[in-house]
Amino acid sequence: MKSIRIGAGLGFYGDNWEPVTASIERGGVQFVASDHLAELTLAILQKDRQRDPSLGYARDVVPMLLRLWPLMRERGVRFVCNAGGLNPMGAAQAVLAAFTAKGWPARIAVVTGDDVLPRLQDASTPADELAHLFTGEPVSQVRERLVFGNAYLGAAPIVQALDAGADIVITGRVADAALFLGPLVHGLGWALGGATEPQDLNRLAQGLTVGHLLECSGQGSGGNFGSQGAWKDIPDLAHIGYPIAEVWEDGTALITKAPGTGGRINFDTVRQQLLYEVHNPHAYHSPDVVLDMGQIVLHDEGHDRVRLTGARGQAPGPMLKVVAGYRDGFKAEVTWGFSWPDAWDKAQAATATIRQLLQDRRIPHDELFVEYPGLNSAHGALAPLPDAGALNAMNEIWTRLVLRTPSKAAADGFGRLFPWLALSGPAYTCGFNGLHNTSELLGIWPTLIPRALVEPSIQVDVLGGAP
Repeated sequence: MKSIRIGAGLGFYGDNWEPVTASIERGGVQFVASDHLAELTLAILQKDRQRDPSLGYARDVVPMLLRLWPLMRERGVRFVCNAGGLNPMGAAQAVLAAFTAKGWPARIAVVTGDDVLPRLQDASTPADELAHLFTGEPVSQVRERLVFGNAYLGAAPIVQALDAGADIVITGRVADAALFLGPLVHGLGWALGGATEPQDLNRLAQGLTVGHLLECSGQGSGGNFGSQGAWKDIPDLAHIGYPIAEVWEDGTALITKAPGTGGRINFDTVRQQLLYEVHNPHAYHSPDVVLDMGQIVLHDEGHDRVRLTGARGQAPGPMLKVVAGYRDGFKAEVTWGFSWPDAWDKAQAATATIRQLLQDRRIPHDELFVEYPGLNSAHGALAPLPDAGALNAMNEIWTRLVLRTPSKAAADGFGRLFPWLALSGPAYTCGFNGLHNTSELLGIWPTLIPRALVEPSIQVDVLGGAP
């Protein structure tokens, strides 16, 4: 029975691509799929695009592919990524220019059509369409402040690009697991669009599960492993190997990693990733198939090998998820420390002084957020603070104050409230960090859009090629 091997690339913008070299050199992969777009990455890319309209893509794609392409070309490995972000064509052209400068021919496919901002901005859109996914608020509340809006596409355009002979496929916003499902459909000849037979849907469900297990790079092979105490047994994280899946025509999959790499593939590390970011394990929605994880079996074969079977699929619905971003004011933050004795009481007095100054000067703001790094910034209200006596006995207390305001001028001026307190406030100030760091806030607007309004506009262009 035919099988193909696909390896995990990056799990987010800025992730480490050196483990991918091990998958290419020693893992026997034919494809690598790389996820550069965490849920809020488009907000980061929008700020890049505001500064320079030619940007808006994950810029690590260029140095990454300059590192990987010689290894890929030698072994015939093909690469799929969503590093295009808000500007897939710009990303592809940047990669092509870098390759051309090296004299490297490559066929680079670009997938576009996920940009639905014009629909979101259209005032004639019915009031009940594009409402906030969780609150039900109408999009009209943010329409004038919207700066991007992108639908999560499925695997079909990736399959089209690979069928056209692309060596590298660069997309914008697609469903994370679709990056992996596309090569599986292409390489194994699975039915995709309009699949209705249980056998076809179950294969797609297996492929979606594979993508979900691989989309977070090293987290699928023992990185970020949260089991108390057991995380210490994950070996050699400095040389972690990213997960690799060998997938057969019937959908059966084996999760493993390249020999000689660190990390661990076993029942526990795989099941942790399986349930990561899953709201309903019996209805994990994607543009290509709805996955039911209820009958999945993970069989630990030892030696960093876990066999995956049992995923069940149902036909996807008529809607696609959209992530949109809108201007939502500004923030400024200052971190301020106090030392023993009475460090906690000093921090409270200093914070009260800042609140009083905000009130006295009528500085407009929506919130002054306060937390204490080292005490409650990781778990918030789930981490009860010790009593005041114990806190005052500590060597030092650090306080992070974040001002959220609709006024850029208020954010710019926030840091000026602090320096005088170094000599005129509570004693033994440990110093200030971040007195001048205003940044614009982007709110996220999740919603749904009929796929019939999106899919006809999806386009695949192939750039470059052999001389």
